[in-house]
Amino acid sequence: MPLLNTPLTLPCGQVLPNRFMKSALSEALGDRDHAPTRELDQLYTTWADGGYGLIVTGNVMIDRQQLGEAGNVAIEDDRHLEALTRWASSTGKAGVPIWMQINHPGRQSNPFGRTQPVAPSPIALKVPGAKMPAELTAEQIEEIIQRFATTAAVAERAGFDGVQIHGAHGYLVAQFLSPLSNQREDDWGGTPEKRMRFVVEVLRRIRSTVAPTFAVGIKLNSADFQRGGFSQTESRDVVVRLAAEGIDMIEISGGSYEAPAMMGARASTVAREAYFLEYAATVREVAPDVPLAVTGGFRSRVAMESALQSGDCNMIGLGRPAATTPDAPAQILDEVVDTLDSHRRQLTGAALIGKVADTKALDGLIDLQWHTDQLHRVGAGKKPDLDRPSWKTTVSMLRRNGSDILRRKRS
Repeated sequence: MPLLNTPLTLPCGQVLPNRFMKSALSEALGDRDHAPTRELDQLYTTWADGGYGLIVTGNVMIDRQQLGEAGNVAIEDDRHLEALTRWASSTGKAGVPIWMQINHPGRQSNPFGRTQPVAPSPIALKVPGAKMPAELTAEQIEEIIQRFATTAAVAERAGFDGVQIHGAHGYLVAQFLSPLSNQREDDWGGTPEKRMRFVVEVLRRIRSTVAPTFAVGIKLNSADFQRGGFSQTESRDVVVRLAAEGIDMIEISGGSYEAPAMMGARASTVAREAYFLEYAATVREVAPDVPLAVTGGFRSRVAMESALQSGDCNMIGLGRPAATTPDAPAQILDEVVDTLDSHRRQLTGAALIGKVADTKALDGLIDLQWHTDQLHRVGAGKKPDLDRPSWKTTVSMLRRNGSDILRRKRS
């Protein structure tokens, strides 16, 4: 039997039926009160029927005043427990575990939002429209740590099988880890050990709140690919620490919206199509027992099987292919295809919006939003539109961040 189709038992005892993981994609399908909609239920039911062994939700925010994108689901308490329970049950019929990715944007908050972002240090994100964040106080840091635990507890009550802490892509956890965004000199910064304290405390607080059988994972940057930033050496040190704390799975990614390696802006090697697999191999040397997932670049059955056989990773994460081919795992496992079509288009937004921004960063944003459009189609019971032009995506992106989100009613 191919390794892709074998179960994986996690440290908490949870068993994943195969080695395909639907990696987190921000769906922007929350309603005006930040509750999950029935479009989310439809989207996740479709993925559950598509052959995955684990499904991880997109960004669920722990603070409704601090959102990463318009349309985020946000959880502070039990007020949306019924809708969350419905969402959690969307994968149950297919027997697929579902984890909630929980997140705080920090300085990488929605630039269209009305609240001031917060961050470890008052250093603005180097992207167009970014606001200067307020520096977090020690009391506010403690409150955010508790928010992570509270959201995890609600997820458990709703029936989710686990949570994934978003510690990558430039969001708040990653901001604490990076010396570029964390220039504090107190107990939360100044040295690599102090910079990793925040994520360790988040993990410990969640673990003390949920049942031992409830999975707790993390998405972690291999590096942020910026000079003087979070390095691969520091990342490995964080992995060793989290492994010692009993993390159930670490998903390897990389980059931020300032240096978008996670969007394919960094070329993979010829020998290994996955972007971060070579780094994962070095992680395996220092943390031999922690389950590892690698997301980004995987397209062929041969590369996926090779990665698993080498032991460099235990799970194959699929991001963009999940938006364009909802049943991608089933197609690989049933040998319908040997290689997934990347469906990448030349999506450009600079010509439409004007030369007001770095073209590379803007084109990466348009690419991300194009895939979000596909999620909305699947959530509405439609098939992906692989020929969707970039101008339509630009319009839908502006609507999502404008009046449409105000008019969206809870389903």
